[in-house]
Amino acid sequence: MEVRPPLRIPDAKAFSTVEVVRVKHWHEHLFSFSVTRPNSFRFRSGEFVMLGMAVDDKPLMRAYSIASPAYADELDFLSVKVPDGPLTSQLQRIRNGDQLYLGRKPTGTLVADALLPGRRLFLLATGTGLAPFLSIARDPDIYEAYSQVILVHSVRHVSELAFRNELEAQLAGDPLVQDQALLQFHYIPTVTRESFRTTGRIQQLIQTEELFGHPVIGPKCFDPGQDRIMLCGSMEMIKEFSEYFEALEFQEGSNAAPGQFVIERAFVG
Repeated sequence: MEVRPPLRIPDAKAFSTVEVVRVKHWHEHLFSFSVTRPNSFRFRSGEFVMLGMAVDDKPLMRAYSIASPAYADELDFLSVKVPDGPLTSQLQRIRNGDQLYLGRKPTGTLVADALLPGRRLFLLATGTGLAPFLSIARDPDIYEAYSQVILVHSVRHVSELAFRNELEAQLAGDPLVQDQALLQFHYIPTVTRESFRTTGRIQQLIQTEELFGHPVIGPKCFDPGQDRIMLCGSMEMIKEFSEYFEALEFQEGSNAAPGQFVIERAFVG
């Protein structure tokens, strides 16, 4: 590995400067990283923030969902690697000690406040859409609001199942939710292009009712009376599932008018 000094960036009035403290490469196209958290930075589980680097001495920023719980001392992020991406082509090379820009105002609609009360909370994710659900699944208030929290993560390859060990362990070791998660949190990973214990797209798991098998309790289908849904993934996935749930008479929620399912509008237009 090339030896180089940590990257330093010029101050920018609109953004905070944070330092990379950890980087993990999960797959040739996927990595996660953690940065220091400014003392004044507050966010709700599921929100996103602008994050970036200095390119030609100017901030180049993109929206990233925050993957860490709201009480954490560090901020976690999950990112794809795009070889010719203006930001990710450089971001994927960051190392401990490098500096990044962080927006000061997190926001978003993929939050519990946008949902009506219910019994089961389904978090349906593809790819890096997992990120906001890593935060939500470690939010103690979620376990007070729902009797079950079911995280479904669909990827192409097994190596893309980021944070798999922690999720399979039902968040054991988490200082605030481990006891509740042991009883209420269920993780359903599925892989579409390799052999795995669960294979196929999320839609297939719904059709075969695998999604509702043990240890999930309740009806073998989505019920707008008790189920609440959060969606995060590709634009195609969001569009397909939004239409699917609307056909089941689920109403999309927002911060102003809570509903039965919610997506991150900022990422899909």
